[in-house]
Amino acid sequence: MRKLFYIVGGIFLLFLLAGGGYLFYLYNSVQNTIDSEMHVDLERDKPDGRTAEVDMDNGEPVSFLLMGVDAEESTSGRTDTIMVITVNPAEESMRMLSLPRDTRMELPGRGQDKVNHAYAYGGADMALEAVEDYFDIPLDYFITVNMSGFQEIVNAVDGVTVDNAFAFQQDEYSFEEGEVHLNGEEALAYARMRKEDPEGDFGRNTRQRQVVNAIINEGAQFSSVTRIGDILDAMGNNVVTNLDFEKMRKLQSNYSDTRHNQETLEINGSGETIDGIWYYSVSDEERSRLSSEFRTHLGLDGADVAQSEENE
Repeated sequence: MRKLFYIVGGIFLLFLLAGGGYLFYLYNSVQNTIDSEMHVDLERDKPDGRTAEVDMDNGEPVSFLLMGVDAEESTSGRTDTIMVITVNPAEESMRMLSLPRDTRMELPGRGQDKVNHAYAYGGADMALEAVEDYFDIPLDYFITVNMSGFQEIVNAVDGVTVDNAFAFQQDEYSFEEGEVHLNGEEALAYARMRKEDPEGDFGRNTRQRQVVNAIINEGAQFSSVTRIGDILDAMGNNVVTNLDFEKMRKLQSNYSDTRHNQETLEINGSGETIDGIWYYSVSDEERSRLSSEFRTHLGLDGADVAQSEENE
């Protein structure tokens, strides 16, 4: 899971090491792609619980909501992958949580529903508000990746190599146990498999993180500079974020050491059927535990949190 918050910024910013006249070309190409094609504004001015925008120049702790959208467009659809990430540069540490897509929570104006419906109903604003309320934390930035289109990104970096835990088949592809090299179409099938995995969504989340890490590692290689056009086109078509180029530059400059100390948090719950619909339900005590973990890591006052009521 290392360097996940570089999913849009870090790959590009490493290319800037190319130097010379090409450096100027890359800088402007990257800035144009991010600010013109990937960046969007939210309806809100700032997250709940923030009195002002996070000061990245002084390295204040920052939080992210990462979402994988399984749709033709990154601005709509259900989010099959949802991750909460907090980054604390003073501690040089990162906390990460994969939130199961069927987690039952209050969606603003919609009542109790699955978390992966929030983005489809109300875009990034609703998804951010729902997860913020659920854990009682501010979420400063979001990043969505079109999971149907990210095969373009994999092909742009000339494929990725992952370590597969067990042999399985998905769609028309077979994946052997051990190290396998994947093109874009194979990587998408690999990341989507869920039914044959004894860990279900959790296992799929692990494979998706593997692919994302491999994309980042491939994209950071100097040889990838020669494919900058393809990479920028793929990212511009499939990534949406409220981070602009300047914020990404500050992340690279002031937060990069956090990658050396990551902790993956787990959310413990159980499946249940309510009104004929299957949900992943989490107790108030478990939510409070995770909320305290995140709030402490973000340096927020008050470990005791007021959780929203469950309307079971």
